Amino acid sequence: MAYDELLARRVRPFLSGYPGFSEKRMFGGMAYFLDGNWCIGIFKESMVVRVGLEAYEAALAEPHVTIFGSDERQMRGWAMVGPLGLEDLPSIRAWVERGVAFVETLPPKE
Repeated sequence: MAYDELLARRVRPFLSGYPGFSEKRMFGGMAYFLDGNWCIGIFKESMVVRVGLEAYEAALAEPHVTIFGSDERQMRGWAMVGPLGLEDLPSIRAWVERGVAFVETLPPKE
């Protein structure tokens, strides 16, 4: 299954105004970067948000959020938000802002 292009179009405006914004198709989905750091991804019908280790457990406790990765290789610091958690623009914006808040703590990649 390809990634949800409508979700990608809804996410892009919340990120495109940030300095260093870029996007790239990856692993059958879409990835959004800020200053070279992976921030948000669209995988199938879900959004993958880079929240960092400190906010990871709290993110997983939220409705419609699951672990990103496989049982063998969980991607700690990354949360997968399912479609029911992304039904409206305020919800999408809130998750994007969480990803941005974490990525802004990282040094730019060259």
